[in-house]
Amino acid sequence: MMSEGQPTIFEENEPAATGSLVSDAPVAAAGRPEHLDAFWDAIDDELAALPANPEFTVAPLQTNEHATVYTVRMTSLDRYPIAAWFSVPKGEGPFPALVTAPAYASVVVPAHYDQRRRFVTMTMMTRGQRGADRPYAAAYPGHLTNGIGSPDTYVFRGVMADMLRAFEVLRDHPAVDRERIGVVGTDAGLLLAARRPGIRAVQVASTFWYRLAEMAAGTEAYPCEEINDYLRAHPDDRDAVGRTLAFLDPQYQAGRVTASVQISRDQERGTANDAWLAGLVGSLKGDVAYYDVTHEGQTDHDALDAWISAQLGVEPAPRSWQAEEIGPWR
Repeated sequence: MMSEGQPTIFEENEPAATGSLVSDAPVAAAGRPEHLDAFWDAIDDELAALPANPEFTVAPLQTNEHATVYTVRMTSLDRYPIAAWFSVPKGEGPFPALVTAPAYASVVVPAHYDQRRRFVTMTMMTRGQRGADRPYAAAYPGHLTNGIGSPDTYVFRGVMADMLRAFEVLRDHPAVDRERIGVVGTDAGLLLAARRPGIRAVQVASTFWYRLAEMAAGTEAYPCEEINDYLRAHPDDRDAVGRTLAFLDPQYQAGRVTASVQISRDQERGTANDAWLAGLVGSLKGDVAYYDVTHEGQTDHDALDAWISAQLGVEPAPRSWQAEEIGPWR
């Protein structure tokens, strides 16, 4: 069972130069869907007509002297009950807030202690994930391709609506400083910022939805292989799958993002280098910064934390500093 701690990062093959691992006809880039705005506007309209009715319950085991942690349940699209881990620092608010964009994972955990003591935090349990798996319990593998033949039947239409709904609950909470909200995690955060103005900063540690159909055509890595498996079983759906995934590709809504954006880059990876990211970065209208991944966990953590902390006006919490305070390992 996968858990949602760090954003999903693939160890993939280079995108295939010719052909596909699935067949001789790779999934083509579908381009910006003609009805993209109508698709997302319909989600917004359906959510606006449906009260969230959030219910907050203190989680004693996760609560400590620095932050109170809650589970919050709320109503999303199609009256689906979703949930989230939600924390509020002890002290006088309002506080800056940090939202973790949904990752492709079955289990969602609260934000890290270092974040909970400085920010209001939210990690979302979208439909199918554990904690929001009634009436629909997502299968892994299988969740990524559920209804993928059409954007209107694709399960991730609902998942994206869940992300927007959970964000609305966080944004409207009295403990949150609405001028200092940041989003971290996958590039779903860019979709969130595009649809809900007012987010100050988005930190994309890894892409997932950007050019996903193309990425799947050049790899056998999970979870992209779910798409390849689906196409082996349904070869006539190849074009339909490309069209469906294009509705969730952040490059086609990047022009709506007003937040400052940081994107992690790795010139050694075929789906994280300058050439691959050019379409996404070139579509963003606001300030964009790269972070070049070192693959040294502590170094990368501290650099990423320093950037989002500066954007939201709080002191960083470098783990290297914590190690020095604790002293050498013995």
